[in-house]
Amino acid sequence: MELFFLAVLILTMAFALGSGFPVAFALPGAAIVSIGLAAGCGWLFADNVDAYFHTGGPAQWLSAGVTNLRGVYWEVERDTLIAIPLFIFMGIMLQRSKIAEDLLVTMAQLFGPVPGGLGISVIFVGALLAATTGIVGATVVAMGLISLPAMLRNNYSPSLATGTIAASGTLGQIIPPSIVLIILADQLASAVDQASTARKALHKEATGELSMPSVFDVSSTSAGEMFLGAFVPGMVLVLLYMAFVLGFALIRPKAAPAVPFEGQKDRRFWGQVFLTLVPPLTLIFLVLGSIIGGIATVNQAGAIGAAGALIMGGYRLVERSRYTYVPALIAIAGLLIIALALASFEMNIKAADSPDDFLGIGLGIIGALLLLWALLWSGWRVLKIEDTLKSVMLETAKTTALVFIILLGAAMLTAAFRGFGGEDLVRDFLDSLPGGFWVQFIIVMAVIFVLGFFLDFIEIAVVVVPIVAPILLADPSANITAVWLGVMIGLNIQTSFLTPPFGFALFYLRGVAPATVKTVQMYKGVIAFISLQLLALLIVGLYPPLVNYLPNRSSFLSDTAPPPRNPRLQYCLEEYVGEQLARADDPTRKAVADARGLDLSALPKGLAGDMKRALDSADAGMAALEKAFSQEKLVQAAAVDYLPRLREVREIEKSVRQLELAVRELDVGISRARGDDAAEERAEMEARRAELQAEIAAVKARIPADWKAVYTEFSKVSKVEDQARLTWRRSSDQSYEQAAGVLAVLQATPAFLALEADIRGLADTIVTADFEAAANRVEEVERQLRAVEGAGDIASGLGKVRRALGPRSQNRDKALEEYAAALDAFEEQKGWRPAADSLVPGIAAYLDGIRGTLGARVQPKLNRDQSLFMAVCQSDHRDLSLHF
Repeated sequence: MELFFLAVLILTMAFALGSGFPVAFALPGAAIVSIGLAAGCGWLFADNVDAYFHTGGPAQWLSAGVTNLRGVYWEVERDTLIAIPLFIFMGIMLQRSKIAEDLLVTMAQLFGPVPGGLGISVIFVGALLAATTGIVGATVVAMGLISLPAMLRNNYSPSLATGTIAASGTLGQIIPPSIVLIILADQLASAVDQASTARKALHKEATGELSMPSVFDVSSTSAGEMFLGAFVPGMVLVLLYMAFVLGFALIRPKAAPAVPFEGQKDRRFWGQVFLTLVPPLTLIFLVLGSIIGGIATVNQAGAIGAAGALIMGGYRLVERSRYTYVPALIAIAGLLIIALALASFEMNIKAADSPDDFLGIGLGIIGALLLLWALLWSGWRVLKIEDTLKSVMLETAKTTALVFIILLGAAMLTAAFRGFGGEDLVRDFLDSLPGGFWVQFIIVMAVIFVLGFFLDFIEIAVVVVPIVAPILLADPSANITAVWLGVMIGLNIQTSFLTPPFGFALFYLRGVAPATVKTVQMYKGVIAFISLQLLALLIVGLYPPLVNYLPNRSSFLSDTAPPPRNPRLQYCLEEYVGEQLARADDPTRKAVADARGLDLSALPKGLAGDMKRALDSADAGMAALEKAFSQEKLVQAAAVDYLPRLREVREIEKSVRQLELAVRELDVGISRARGDDAAEERAEMEARRAELQAEIAAVKARIPADWKAVYTEFSKVSKVEDQARLTWRRSSDQSYEQAAGVLAVLQATPAFLALEADIRGLADTIVTADFEAAANRVEEVERQLRAVEGAGDIASGLGKVRRALGPRSQNRDKALEEYAAALDAFEEQKGWRPAADSLVPGIAAYLDGIRGTLGARVQPKLNRDQSLFMAVCQSDHRDLSLHF
């Protein structure tokens, strides 16, 4: 029966959306109707409101709804949703302040003389508006009102003109900052958690191990990473659009003729170009640059964008006078003062303790006050001129409320979909497809593409993504990143604005296009651009680094970059070290050879042994790494025959799990079928259960008889590689850490010798001072010695002296005896430390030579070269199926 109510849920939603019922109420309404019907029928016909649910029941669904409500509005982890109203405000403000109009006119004047120049200018401005507003409706309407008449007047093909404007207006969905990307990041965050749980369960079933290594876990994403990941694909799409328009103009010049500029390109013209282009470009740089550089979070960048849009609106809407640009200039001055203070002074008010610190803080306050003054002045202007600020705030509130209500409604719908077993049906369907992950992925993308003909991007993002994303992310054979999946879905969703019959960009453009432009011409015009979007989707799908590289680069170069010992970095770090060791000019081997030439006779036996073990570990580590690489090639060669058999067996085991799940469901049904009235139904279920048990046995019999031997043999080859890598990691760490410990002892010699007077002065203190004062003085010197590397034995001796003087013992003779032993230890170190000082340069040179290779894992953070290599190495998806 749960399938019946699942159909009720889907049909109710489809009917509500198709009849024009508001999306924000259609989604939760469909969930409430279907849940209510299922609960009511269960109460009437089965005396159990949970009877017709696949999992849980109305109470669990209601609990999930409360959880989702709390998650959207109160969870700190979902604070990126705050950026939505900020970016919406920025977009609406820039649109109402006619920035888009200025950009279109100026770019048309610049690019007009080029074949297809008007079309190229529309695409360029569409990209700029996408990076500043991200609101499709506003962009399409603005460009349709300004550019379409000009393109038609200059004999542009109506299909090309309308297709160019509609497609350029949709760029705001993929070029950051984008509301779509924020929503996708929010949805993928929970999908990652579900995928991680599923992958851990799969690893346990496949290997029998209770825990899965973190290196095999699913990678998460954030709104900032989504912005970074979408930037290059967005630029690829813009270049494809421009190349198409230029190529079309060259092949059919009459359909996209050049339009010469009739005016003069004098100083006034270029000044206007500067004032039109530089402010939006500067705002783009501040918003995206602050995110890419790790300076600001997405929320903070949204606040920067909103403030910048307000200031731009303040000088654009007002009539020209000598005070027109004063607020903007004040804002620039404030920003420059703040930047100077941050660059030149320590701006931590809690740690301020000098006149320079307070000077920097004072400058920062002045800059902030200037910026606040500029914002208030600009806001007053925008408020007084046609009440623009009020209308922008109202529109922002409406749009934001719509987005959040849809988020909540979609969460209710998704919970109902899961409650009726829809998620399990989707998973079973995708799992049953032959061809593995890529067939599943293509099917999902095709479904999203088709849904784009009928649904808006928000419905697709909040309804479809939570269902399919965990399934795709959990697959270890592809091991895709969440940011790549999000960008791929974002590119696909973008087509929903162009695909007939319900492409919203087409609706917006139809509303402002002249009657001479037929709707059929608009449909024909977008076909080429839909094809270009699919081509961009194919390019990004085949080359994941286009998405993954920038987020990785930003992460590894930031102050919060993962340390080199992070388990997820080891494979790429070993690749980096291997490349360095293979270089002819790499200093590692020379550093080890030179260190072996050092005369260690001046060192005590323990330190000399540490240094020798460090050098031996260096040789062992390099040998182990070479062995790991050679063994990896053997594993890859063996995997050619092994991997198909592994996938065959895993498919059989997956079929067994599905059959066992069906058996468990029948067990639940049998347990519910009580009494004589249900005897026939119970007998049918028991017969079906026996059939399934027989089918399970038959499916298990399909596992090849030699599979266990094949699995064992491959595991042996693979374990040799794993052991070699473990040996490398252990040996390389020791090669650096033990030598670094020796160097630290030798470098502490001056501090050690400086304590001689204090140590010798303790003799009189022990004899003459009272017990408490003597113990306190001994403890003070002991503490100073413990801060000196290599003086721990002497400090321990003084600890015995202190305890002998303590209140429990108060034995001066015992204290003097222990003091004499500690003094002998001091004299011993005083004898060899100065002689061993000559080894400091040689050991330091050894550590410098191996720091980036053998010592890479023990450094506090990756250096720049390592970070850039990590960014490239981790940008490709690595197949993990051999480990599952």
